[in-house]
Amino acid sequence: MVVLYIHCWSNFDTEGDMDSISEQIIEALGIMLLGMGLVFVFLTVLILGIKLVAYKFAPQPIEHKAPAEKSDTASAQGVDPLMVAVITSAIHQYRAKA
Repeated sequence: MVVLYIHCWSNFDTEGDMDSISEQIIEALGIMLLGMGLVFVFLTVLILGIKLVAYKFAPQPIEHKAPAEKSDTASAQGVDPLMVAVITSAIHQYRAKA
């Protein structure tokens, strides 16, 4: 805070006039870029840190044995013809109402 106070007073020359507007704009742009750069660096380090912690301390996936293939006749035949007829009838009734 003291540095900012001293810096603000250093913009006044001996007569009390401030620097030209172009110098003030250039200084403001420099401060803005410095602030944006620091925020970018901070967020980048934060994201990398979170990813590192997540990678290091995340629980390892448990390998499950593949289930044995089912030899049911229903899965080998496909869709039940009765179910196809029911769905077709429902679609027909829905379209007839619309």
